[in-house]
Amino acid sequence: MKLDAKIPSGPVQDKWDKARFELKLVNPANKRHHKVIIVGSGLAGASAAATLAELGYDVECFCFQDSPRRAHSIAAQGGINAAKNYQNDGDSVYRLFYDTVKGGDYRSREANVYRLAQVSVNIIDQCVAQGVPFAREYGGVLANRSFGGAQVSRTFYARGQTGQQLLLGAYSALNRQIAHGKVKMHPRTEMLDLVVVDGHARGIITRDLITGEIRPWAADAVLLATGGYGNVFYLSTNAKNCNVTATYRAYKRGAGFANPCFTQIHPTCIPVSGDYQSKLTLMSESLRNDGRVWVPRNKADLNKAPKDIPPEDRYYYLEERYPSFGNLVPRDVASRAAKKVCDDGFGVSKTGEAVYLDFATAIERDGKPAIEDRYGNLFEMYERISGENPYKTPMRIYPAVHYTMGGLWVDYNLMSNVPGLHVLGEANFSDHGANRLGASALMQGLADGYFVIPYTLGNYIATEYTGEVSTKHPAFARAEAEVRERQRKLLEIGSKSGSSRKSVDYFHRKLGKIMWEYCGMARNAAGLQKALTQIPELREQFWKQAYVPGGADELNPWLEKAGRVADFLEFSELMCHDALYRDESCGGHFREEHQTEEGEAVRRDDEFAHGAIWEYAGVGTPPTLHKEPLEFENVKLTTRSYK
Repeated sequence: MKLDAKIPSGPVQDKWDKARFELKLVNPANKRHHKVIIVGSGLAGASAAATLAELGYDVECFCFQDSPRRAHSIAAQGGINAAKNYQNDGDSVYRLFYDTVKGGDYRSREANVYRLAQVSVNIIDQCVAQGVPFAREYGGVLANRSFGGAQVSRTFYARGQTGQQLLLGAYSALNRQIAHGKVKMHPRTEMLDLVVVDGHARGIITRDLITGEIRPWAADAVLLATGGYGNVFYLSTNAKNCNVTATYRAYKRGAGFANPCFTQIHPTCIPVSGDYQSKLTLMSESLRNDGRVWVPRNKADLNKAPKDIPPEDRYYYLEERYPSFGNLVPRDVASRAAKKVCDDGFGVSKTGEAVYLDFATAIERDGKPAIEDRYGNLFEMYERISGENPYKTPMRIYPAVHYTMGGLWVDYNLMSNVPGLHVLGEANFSDHGANRLGASALMQGLADGYFVIPYTLGNYIATEYTGEVSTKHPAFARAEAEVRERQRKLLEIGSKSGSSRKSVDYFHRKLGKIMWEYCGMARNAAGLQKALTQIPELREQFWKQAYVPGGADELNPWLEKAGRVADFLEFSELMCHDALYRDESCGGHFREEHQTEEGEAVRRDDEFAHGAIWEYAGVGTPPTLHKEPLEFENVKLTTRSYK
């Protein structure tokens, strides 16, 4: 596996300008002769499709939702970061770069992160021009609020529905190109394999989720913008249909998968309420601007109503442990702190896994109308789910699986080690290291789609394009045959298992429990070894007993789900191999063997200051490790401190 990051030489602040000048271009008149496949229509996919079509490329865009408007980007709540310094509080491109590298616990690539900070300022201008209704101050200027891991206010927002509004902006740009005939949209269509021709990604195999039709598609380049793999844990804040299939199938075709164990645990989620819950609901990190996190200081007060516990008997543990950042420490730090107080027996729910997020101080200070204006829809959502009014009683929250920092390896140009296969947004690994700062996911998705891939894709076509390929090439027939055979095997399992058959959800739930227990918020070598024993056993049971009703040539959500869970049952093993290999604690990857007396993460920069990129070696066979050294020329490697 050849890994060339293609990072431009020179000072970090000049790299992107240097790269843009040196990247080869495609003549505007020639762009119309090139076809691009984009899988995914969230912020990264929709922005890329709209921008590339605007440049003249012919774009085929695929999504499994009934409309691009239902991509999971719509669920993002709190905001999008940008180094505009509208608040005049000391922000800058360099500070955003520094905060992001530090927040990722020094496990991201400096050059990519600096570029992200640079183009962040353009994203806001682009979105305002599209009509995205960002919150504004009384005088009309755009408002900002703070998010974890920063001591400045750089997060732009639209109440608690920022993702939805940004997606509508990208969707409007996408619709314009659909109307012009430059984008052909394929909703309710799922990618099931990548087609590689002579070493280059040249197409995909899809299934029409309504009719069941399996079909090959050819293009000059393939862009994956398919999001993350948090649903490997079964319970997560992700939409139920979010999955790893597209990136995992690309991995099986030769693409390197980087740092898969880097998963983010979000500290403000509505706690689990029962064994048969199907997903979790996120409460925006923006709530930590005004909400104070606490638990009773005395266990005797655990059964009391929160209003009956006086302030002196409340343990505001984030404010006490991290006075400089308080409730706005990064997500991994806040999550571990919540887990610790609950493990110590101070949890405030029947399960013992919840802490309070209290707005009484903010309401007293600013008044209920001000809090309602900032967070009204979030408070309403919480009350509908929990039955408790957060204006009157504190929210109960607990950490949950959210974002995934790992993903397919990409170089500076967002291209994987498979030429022609580009990976955007959460599906790649490049920008967030071991922990993503809040409000940076939307920033990365739009940066990749609007401002990076339009330059870098042209360079690939100008320098490495190998000529037109059609679906008549034998590689398409082989890939399609493999997809059909896998589908046949899935449908046959239930007919052979008889009375012992079990639902696909049964296996997904069991996998999730294994992953959460041994590869979740805290990990250790013994637990990971245990998971690597249990996962193959569960996978074997799945292929003997899973029941998949219905047929192939029809609408069959059970077949969709079975294919995704089958991929999770393989991919989870890769995650555990990566977590076992990385014998250190960093960001969201917390190995219990490496922590301070106060429970803080201990990195091992001498051994693990690199990206771990894995090459597929077969199902049940340990993958092959490759390394990309990480060099820190601008941000000094230090122990993170938010105290």
